[in-house]
Amino acid sequence: MPHPAHLNGRRQFLSQVGLAALCAAVGRADDKRPKKILVRSSWQTVNIGDIAHTPGILKLLETYLPEAEIFLWPSKIDNGVDKLLMDRFPKLTIVQGSTALATAFKECDFLLHGSGASLVAERDIVRWSDATGKPYGIYGITLPPKSSSSTTATSDEAMAKTIGVLSKASFVFFRDGVSLQFAKEKGCTCPIMEFGPDAAFACDLRDDERAEAFLSANGLETGKFLCCIPRLRYTPYWVIPEKKRPFDEVKHARNEELKEHDHAQLRKAIIEVVNNTDLKVLLCPEDRTQMQVGKEMLYDKLPPDVLKRVVWRPDYWLTGEAVSTYVRSAGLFGNEMHSPIMCIGHGVPAIVCRWAEQTSKGTMWNDIGLSDWLFDLDDEAQVAKVAPTVLEMAQHPEQAKAKAAKARKFVEQRQRETMQHLSNVLARF
Repeated sequence: MPHPAHLNGRRQFLSQVGLAALCAAVGRADDKRPKKILVRSSWQTVNIGDIAHTPGILKLLETYLPEAEIFLWPSKIDNGVDKLLMDRFPKLTIVQGSTALATAFKECDFLLHGSGASLVAERDIVRWSDATGKPYGIYGITLPPKSSSSTTATSDEAMAKTIGVLSKASFVFFRDGVSLQFAKEKGCTCPIMEFGPDAAFACDLRDDERAEAFLSANGLETGKFLCCIPRLRYTPYWVIPEKKRPFDEVKHARNEELKEHDHAQLRKAIIEVVNNTDLKVLLCPEDRTQMQVGKEMLYDKLPPDVLKRVVWRPDYWLTGEAVSTYVRSAGLFGNEMHSPIMCIGHGVPAIVCRWAEQTSKGTMWNDIGLSDWLFDLDDEAQVAKVAPTVLEMAQHPEQAKAKAAKARKFVEQRQRETMQHLSNVLARF
């Protein structure tokens, strides 16, 4: 019969082996637990494009990392956008308040900065990195400072800090090739720097009921109308009460100086489409300031015979209704960027006009094979080509759709590749 001491030793040995096995099992289970990603996005809700960034990145994560748990750290999520997101992404956790944010910092494994006009939440990335030591990545931003004509050109010191933050990222995807080249020239040393489409390309929000009701009420039939979006050189945020921005005399003066120039080619395009096709034209907004711009600079200046086939939308809409309208149209043209992005994301033809006061984001049309549909309104030779190109798109819908579909295919390929980079980074820890 074994000595009691031997039994105790055996029990202790078995206990230690069992504990080691349990720890190993727990470790393996922990390795397999879903990764938690904190998405920093949702910059504002007065622009359907800024709204679209977030559902776009959430859709990509849902598609390519379905097991991951997603937390959203928003800047602004009012005007019903929170419900919009939760209805589409019911598993999403929206992080609001200091306590919830502290918990997210503790539990999340990775911070993903969403698309924007710059490294919008640079301070928050630094905050995350300093507090947690955990990795982060940047998805679909524009980097270069605005042109010398801008009142908000980026200082060399500020840019150097931004480059430092970008260099420490696991990856940085720039939404236009100009930004990518600029980052390289400024010495960014991030190990993965590539072109990565604006997340808004993936936005799949829909509100078919509202869209169909509006179209029906205004005699707009599927495939029988184009959308047109106006825009001033600078968004006059000072006319939106909730933004609480002071009146900017310099920007207002620049808007007034060029608003006729920047909309004359759109009016000419509308007239050409109405006179040479059976299509109608819907004047619609991308942000809450553009309904009035469309009325003043487009609708009120069109000939009476043309107005019979033009519809002016007098109120703002949210992204779902806009997308549901765009996919029923024959295409879109105008002075904005994110409505065209959402159009191409759904295979809808879209023509973009831009100018020096904007960042280089519009040049992404060159990156995705749509340089023929991109026009610089500061170049009069290009201005003259806007109306003929819109008319060509209207008169040859199948060719236009094929061109849009090719661009969409390229975008989707890059989306897969960029999400694979994220997956690879998450697999390392």
